[in-house]
Amino acid sequence: MAARFVFLGPPGAGKGTQAVLVGEKLGIPAIATGAIFRAAISKESAMGREVAQFVNSGLLVPDKLTNAVVAERLKEKDCKKGFVLDGYPRSLVQAKALDVILSKAKTPVDVVLYFNVSADVVIDRMGKRRVCSQCGTTYNLVSQPPAHEGKCDKCGAALIKRVDDEPASIRKRLDVYQVTTKPLLDYYQKAGVLKIVDASAPVAVVTKEVSPICGVK
Repeated sequence: MAARFVFLGPPGAGKGTQAVLVGEKLGIPAIATGAIFRAAISKESAMGREVAQFVNSGLLVPDKLTNAVVAERLKEKDCKKGFVLDGYPRSLVQAKALDVILSKAKTPVDVVLYFNVSADVVIDRMGKRRVCSQCGTTYNLVSQPPAHEGKCDKCGAALIKRVDDEPASIRKRLDVYQVTTKPLLDYYQKAGVLKIVDASAPVAVVTKEVSPICGVK
């Protein structure tokens, strides 16, 4: 039985961590847009080169191009049993595009999980966040520290603190996120697939809430 999930939530909500955990338990890929953008760029395809122009300039990749990259990724063999989309769709336009992509394959989304968390919790978490400068793996210095200080467990590259993880930047991003996400939540609520979890709790507690929703035993 296929399992198709969308995990939504503001930056620092912990959805990426939960996506990986669910993916590992169910044997399906956790797909984050950042990772598939990097993969597309590394392939040096026409689409990848187009993505690189935006990413390397620090610009948001347009909806149309993002949708095309996601559509290509969902065609890959490892998605036949399902997938966890981490942070996509980000807008109503993307949500409707995803519906079109999945309807063609007759594989609708089963559950959309929204990770609800306060701004104060996000700021605290992201202040402790470090990101691999090469592969993009995320760590938390308290709850999920690397095995070796300052180095990525996966590739050994240096860990960095992103400029946009400063409190003022975080609050601005959260304000923007709430405005763009409200229509998205309404859309999935009407579709009857939306579930909301309290993401302010520790990782293990959130996992216990997420697991039964996603069919993880």
